[in-house]
Amino acid sequence: MSKSPIKSPLSEADKEITGNALQATLVDLVDLSLIAKQAHWNVVGSNFRSAHLQLDELVDTARQYVDEVAERANAIGISPNGKAKTVVESSGAPEYPDNWQSVESTVAAIVDILAKLIERLRARIDETDKSDLVTQDLLIEITRALEEAHWMWQAQQA
Repeated sequence: MSKSPIKSPLSEADKEITGNALQATLVDLVDLSLIAKQAHWNVVGSNFRSAHLQLDELVDTARQYVDEVAERANAIGISPNGKAKTVVESSGAPEYPDNWQSVESTVAAIVDILAKLIERLRARIDETDKSDLVTQDLLIEITRALEEAHWMWQAQQA
């Protein structure tokens, strides 16, 4: 079924802008949840437990917002796509290294990944300023949560 069974409250132009912002956010958050889980499994060294638990908090945050973003897309008549192939092809998250990583290198990588995703979210906040304030509000909420996480990860580098 290609035609949306959901009538959108948005014009076609606004629906396209908003749908693109939601889809890009969806894949970034799915990737973030996978990256954080990969880091969680492979972090080693001093302060391991703290980083290990903090990574699970980041996974939980990403997964919570994945669902909210997908449901918002559905609410405006956009079918969300969080399939692995789509995530691989379109995520804007920087690559996370393979194998075990020290706490220090894990923290540095997570700080960089969060910074990039926040930058991408802030651009989408601007893009949705005229197309859909409800979606913009959700993007602001996600950005707030990721910026808080970014601060906490950066604090470990201080």
